[in-house]
Amino acid sequence: MKIAQQLKEKNIAEYLIYMWQVEDLIRANGCNLDTLKQQLIAHYPQEERKALEEWYGNLIEMMRAEGVVEKGHLQINKNVILNLTDLHASLLASVRYPFYNAAYFKALPFIVELRQKNGKKDEPELETCFEALYGVLFLKLQKKEISPETAKAMEAISSFISLLASYYDKERKGELKLDD
Repeated sequence: MKIAQQLKEKNIAEYLIYMWQVEDLIRANGCNLDTLKQQLIAHYPQEERKALEEWYGNLIEMMRAEGVVEKGHLQINKNVILNLTDLHASLLASVRYPFYNAAYFKALPFIVELRQKNGKKDEPELETCFEALYGVLFLKLQKKEISPETAKAMEAISSFISLLASYYDKERKGELKLDD
C-alpha cells in the first residue's frame, strides 16, 4: 500500500506495473483475503497489517465487482492508461516536445510489431507498451533469457514510457506547457 502510494507520486509508469503485479498476486492467492493474510500480510509488522488487510480487501472487492478476477485490469488502473493516453496525444500535437516525438517514433515500429504478434491490433498503444514491459519483467524474474531483438525493442519502449512518465509528473505539478 505504501509502495503504491510512493510510486504513484514518484513514477506513474512504475506505479501501473506495480499495480498489475498486485492484481496478479491477488489472483495467485485465489482472490481470498484470508490466504493473502497468511501468505503475505502476516510477514509485515503488526502495526501495518490492518491497513494492508483493508487495502487488499478493497482491491479484491473491486476485482470481483469489475469482473477481473481471472484476467484484465481494474478500472483504476485502466484510468491511468487513459490519462497517459490523453497526455501522449497532447504531447504529440505540441511542437514544444520534439524529443518526445522522436522517442515515440523510435518505439512505434516495435509497438506495431507487438500488436500484430499478440493479435490485439485495436489495443491502445500504451497498453501494448506496458504489457511488453510487464512481460519482460516476468521473464527476468523467472531468469529466462531475453533475445537481443526483444532487448532492443524494450529499450526503445522503456525510454518512450519513461519520458511520458516524466511529462506526466511535470503536468501533475503544473510545470508542463503544451500550447504555444
